Amino acid sequence: MNRLADETSPYLLQHADNPVDWYPWGEEALAKARAENKPILLSIGYSACHWCHVMAHESFENPDIAALMNRHFVNIKVDREERPDLDRIYQLAHQLITRRPGGWPLTMFLHPADQRPFFGGTYFPDQPRHGMPAFPDLLEKIAEYYATHQDEIRQTGQALVEALERLDRGDTPTGGQAEVLLVAGRDALLGQFDREHGGFGGAPKFPQAPVLERLLRHWRRTAHGSEPDTEALFAVALTLTRMAEGGIYDQLGGGFFRYAVDRYWRIPHFEKMLYDNGQLLALYAQAWLVSGDELYRAVATETADWLLRDMHAPEEGFYAALDADSDGKEGRFYLWTPDQARKLLDSEEYAVFAARYGLDEAPNFEGRWHLHQARSLSAAAEAAGVSESAARRLLASARSKLLAARDARNWPLRDEKQLVSWDALAIRGLAIAGRALQRPELIQAASDALDFIREQLIVDGRLLACYKDGRARLPAYLDDHAFLLDATLELLQAHWDDARLDFASWLAEQLLQRFMDTERGGFYFTAHDHEALIHRPRPMADDALPSGNAVAALALRRLGHLLGETRYIESSDRTLAAARGLLEEFPHGHPGLLNALEESLDEPTIVVIRGEPAVTGEWLASVQAVYAPQRLAFAIPPAARLPAGLALREAAEGPVAYVCRGSRCEAPVHSLEELAAALSEAS
Repeated sequence: MNRLADETSPYLLQHADNPVDWYPWGEEALAKARAENKPILLSIGYSACHWCHVMAHESFENPDIAALMNRHFVNIKVDREERPDLDRIYQLAHQLITRRPGGWPLTMFLHPADQRPFFGGTYFPDQPRHGMPAFPDLLEKIAEYYATHQDEIRQTGQALVEALERLDRGDTPTGGQAEVLLVAGRDALLGQFDREHGGFGGAPKFPQAPVLERLLRHWRRTAHGSEPDTEALFAVALTLTRMAEGGIYDQLGGGFFRYAVDRYWRIPHFEKMLYDNGQLLALYAQAWLVSGDELYRAVATETADWLLRDMHAPEEGFYAALDADSDGKEGRFYLWTPDQARKLLDSEEYAVFAARYGLDEAPNFEGRWHLHQARSLSAAAEAAGVSESAARRLLASARSKLLAARDARNWPLRDEKQLVSWDALAIRGLAIAGRALQRPELIQAASDALDFIREQLIVDGRLLACYKDGRARLPAYLDDHAFLLDATLELLQAHWDDARLDFASWLAEQLLQRFMDTERGGFYFTAHDHEALIHRPRPMADDALPSGNAVAALALRRLGHLLGETRYIESSDRTLAAARGLLEEFPHGHPGLLNALEESLDEPTIVVIRGEPAVTGEWLASVQAVYAPQRLAFAIPPAARLPAGLALREAAEGPVAYVCRGSRCEAPVHSLEELAAALSEAS
């Protein structure tokens, strides 16, 4: 038994019985490495990672390989979801050392004195394979190199730290105008767009929700002008449509897998992550508002249903992920054969289902069938010899039967820790979808999750990052605070609550007090009193998750206008100034910052509706029935506290609404027709 048995991370617990003498990251392991002058073997992964499981089975469960690891190294195992600070640093270091993108499992070798890496890679096989060295041979060579090349190792470490610092600067603007940056970002993103299948670049294809949100916002910005940006809208619509039709979307149970291995979105990597689905839920709900396309409404509905059905924790909040593997095989839980489907469906159901989802085609994954929308509804109906309305009814029945049968299979592992930043993305998605789809139960689930975080993850006046088995632990990061602030503002637009407004203010103060770079602007990923690591990043770029700096800049500006708190708006401005050089050099790598930049050019419109809920609910629904990403609308009951920043006078009687742009509020209006006219003028 190694030292992982007392951890809460499902990923670390998966390795608790390995013959490897694993340590969690901490002073005990670091002190042992220093005392024994042994290099550190740092292995970073997560519970739903397929190749992490492969390397564990091949190497970490092998007593001979474990003996080599224990003889030559101090071995540290890290869950990248619990320690995104460590993962972020060593992924960047891997890229600098190898000149290749990183990934998981990440395998890094560190000097014991300062934890600076001198060699690294990702997955290594137990035997030489596909041009990769065998892991045991690599271990022997690394140990020998460490013993004989100390000067080179220290020089490499110093050069690496200096390179990390250079990467983190970015505050050297060349004078480009903000409007030009928005257009440059749009042009660069569309330059990578796959006009046939949607998405960006070739295989593998990731959803890239921040990119799609940026393009949708760019279209909206131009929609009322003389030349609406239909190219940006087309890119979003085609991508969302092809993803919804493809195998990256779970055609039976709802929700999205992490990415597609092909350019057609057909075959996914089968893990399901909460952070992807929270973002995509919001995006499909917004696309439904834009287009009225029933496909987008159905996907948003089913994804929300999946979150509540399969990922909702009993104590509220949401679990982190579903593994890719079950029964020892990737994707096995989701795959079918025609015979399996025939046994569960009647002949009419099978005929239309097979035509619709590709069971009448060749197998597409390891001799089995992974479902995708192979034909349109009308084509499937024609192939089965039924009407479209009959086909729709038969498909609904067939999907229900197959989902019930699938649920009886051996499930993939569910990572049941809760991460504040990922929960915040789900809360935001549910709040947006609840409003767009007019589903109050989604808003209630979002409210309950936020209350759970407030009650269970704030300890001694500090937000913590993760929760499992009744334990909240680890100081929260930038993303936790920024995403939660953004989610709280979205939830306030669905249901006003004075306590939640106070919580938003508390989060903003935490950002300024614990994370702000007071010299250069922007926010560090870790708090000022966080454990000292080899680098303290100030991340600006989006990846699978939005940039914490970008979300902080956007949310702080919005809250600043709502409260009349200029410090929040100034911190947003300083973040954008700090990132200006990066935006000019690589705008399409920072779509979230472009959103914040857009709102610094055109301050958000804030709509405040006062009155009894029976009336204000109708007004609020009307305001929120269109896609207006730079508009925030709040229905504030008469008994609730009015935010001081709005400086509004109460109406003498009846409902009243105010439309504010930046620090300027228009005269109050007293009917829904007047409010619609005021919003039209504001647009």
